Amino acid sequence: MVENRDRRDRLRDAAIEVLAEEGGRGLTHRAMDRAAGLPEGTTKNYFPTRDSLLQAAAERCVERYWSELQQAEIHTVDQLLAVLRHMIDRALTVNRSRILAYLELHAEAARNAQVRQTLARLSRADLDLHLAAQQAAGLPATRHGAAVVTLAINGALSQLLTQPSDVLASYGLDDLDAFLSRLIVSAYPRRSTT
Repeated sequence: MVENRDRRDRLRDAAIEVLAEEGGRGLTHRAMDRAAGLPEGTTKNYFPTRDSLLQAAAERCVERYWSELQQAEIHTVDQLLAVLRHMIDRALTVNRSRILAYLELHAEAARNAQVRQTLARLSRADLDLHLAAQQAAGLPATRHGAAVVTLAINGALSQLLTQPSDVLASYGLDDLDAFLSRLIVSAYPRRSTT
């Protein structure tokens, strides 16, 4: 049973890598078998349809994201900014494949209700976690303010992964610490400085 769960997770991780490298059209049973280093036909035994492949990738993205974000301890705005910067740095390096797969899954969600529902769970949890983190930092956080921060960070990640340096500079993304500080000030312009 553990071997089956391990193999299933290995395949779900392979789905993320295939989506990141080859896009939605490249997500096939054979591509996943190759990416996971498993015999041909293995993926089809676990995920018989393309929709089940997409669902597997979406669910794994959600699981991996939640496990990382819930570990953060935040008590001040400086700690919040450090956590946000750390999340962005990881998104551009060790979590790059997951973020690229996540972007691909968003395109798929426009046409696939099941993927849309899985990503909606992630979006709701993302907003809730950002709201809790901002409140823990002592900000006068509201759902609206948390939404502004969350959307701005998600949009920034998309830009950081796809745009050249001159475009990033025009958006202020050439200095991520300054970008994040401005973002918090914009979302909470009347916050106490104490």
